[in-house]
Amino acid sequence: MSARINPLAAGLNADLEKAAPEVLAMLSERGKRLYFPKGILSQGAEAKAKAKRFNATIGIATEGDEPMNLPSLMSHFEGLNASEALDYAPPAGIPVLRERWREKLLAENPSLADKSFGDPIVTAAITHGLSLVGDLFIDPGDKILLPDKLWGNYRLIYEVRLEAEIATFPFYDGEGFDVAGFEAALAREAEGCEKLVVLLNFPNNPTGYMPTVAEGDAMAKALLAQAERGTKLVVVTDDAYFGLFYHLGGESMRESLFGQLIGAHPNLLAVKLDGATKELFVWGLRCGFITLGPGRAATADTVIAALEAKIKGAIRGAISNSPKFSQSLVAKALASPTIAKEREQKSETLRLRAQKVYDVANEPRYAESFEVYPFNSGYFMCLNVTGVDAEDVRVRLLNEYETGLVATSKTDLRVAFSCLEVDDIEPLFELIHRAIQELRKD
Repeated sequence: MSARINPLAAGLNADLEKAAPEVLAMLSERGKRLYFPKGILSQGAEAKAKAKRFNATIGIATEGDEPMNLPSLMSHFEGLNASEALDYAPPAGIPVLRERWREKLLAENPSLADKSFGDPIVTAAITHGLSLVGDLFIDPGDKILLPDKLWGNYRLIYEVRLEAEIATFPFYDGEGFDVAGFEAALAREAEGCEKLVVLLNFPNNPTGYMPTVAEGDAMAKALLAQAERGTKLVVVTDDAYFGLFYHLGGESMRESLFGQLIGAHPNLLAVKLDGATKELFVWGLRCGFITLGPGRAATADTVIAALEAKIKGAIRGAISNSPKFSQSLVAKALASPTIAKEREQKSETLRLRAQKVYDVANEPRYAESFEVYPFNSGYFMCLNVTGVDAEDVRVRLLNEYETGLVATSKTDLRVAFSCLEVDDIEPLFELIHRAIQELRKD
């Protein structure tokens, strides 16, 4: 293997070995081989800073001082100049966007104050970030611990593409998160493993559940205890729906678990995935972030620099960079003095829909057809249907009532209330109830 490692990768590995050998041990074989080349991009960056007379490095066409462009296309980029819309972005993202997203993280997560964590690295949305986690940390056969209520694409990314093994723990215990089930699964899956990847998605897709503060504290405590027992943990927080907290049935956490995990133990590396996708309601812009939180504060800068170089290499080797126009738009939006109020208004719209779903779905007359899983956040909620197969209900609703839901298992139906008007909610649940009752009689 050492003969196949580029000297630049070997240098990064040596930095990790000296600063945090446990992080080096967390890397996959691919992760150990990754590096950011001193090629066209690095030479181009040097030329951009110093080549004041002629710069013939980067492969774009220019006219005057801006990228060559077609008016029929540029006319649609209102508010952006040609460079902001059409030029290449650096592999890690444009600096101003990274800075503004970091400021956002600090403002919304007070527990990050005085913590040593990296500047967010731009990804082509969170799915890309999940793939980058795989590139760095997951070999075939490695275990990933997830709740049993999970987003199906995790299996495609980790089981199909990377040949990892997904293990699950029970998500719910009564009206809340199954802390004991998580602790037991964590200890079980860590047994005999030098390294374990733990992926926590809150607010959860498909359930729409955000843990309480006590549940979050218990998860952090369990992870710390396992790290102290010697297991090297890569803990990934998929925070795609961060900020959409409605506190139905009681107060939930308001911060990412990421803040509690940074610097907790050398054997624990925290990785935060989030994005403008849902938080700023710009799904098609595909603008996400990956942020690193090392376990050793004293050497965090070295670890962050080495891992960022490897992530940049993974980005360069797969997609080169994320679209600059998306990054420019998000950066401008984050600088707007009205964005906080605008986000609050949209969040309130979603909260009202969630509250209506909460009230309607929990009406006693529906108890014979389904059980409502606890939910309090995000876009979704789930129903545990009674006496029939959830897929049969889905098909009946689609074919007989022109109504679409997602069956996530034999028992569970996911309802995306994010795309329902308030007035549509009660008729929808009446149709679900009717379809289940009809199938029981068939």
